[in-house]
Amino acid sequence: MRMSRGTSFFLLAFGVWSWLIWITFARNLWASDNAWNPDGSPTSFFVVHAALAVVSFVLGTAIGIIGWRGWRATRNHGSSKGVQSS
Repeated sequence: MRMSRGTSFFLLAFGVWSWLIWITFARNLWASDNAWNPDGSPTSFFVVHAALAVVSFVLGTAIGIIGWRGWRATRNHGSSKGVQSS
């Protein structure tokens, strides 16, 4: 697969951005009055949005790792046009 340095940077930046956004969201979700029932149990609102946050963390991490590997590969080979990887 060929990945340009620009594409690698975009994927890496997306992974970092995803973590920054979803960490903020998770903090706000935890502190939200809509997240907890009066007895202290989580609401369905909390469960659904917590699941979205977890999936976004996983995808952001995977995309960031792909970007990081592509970035390192272009750096190691000294090529800005693309990298051949298996």
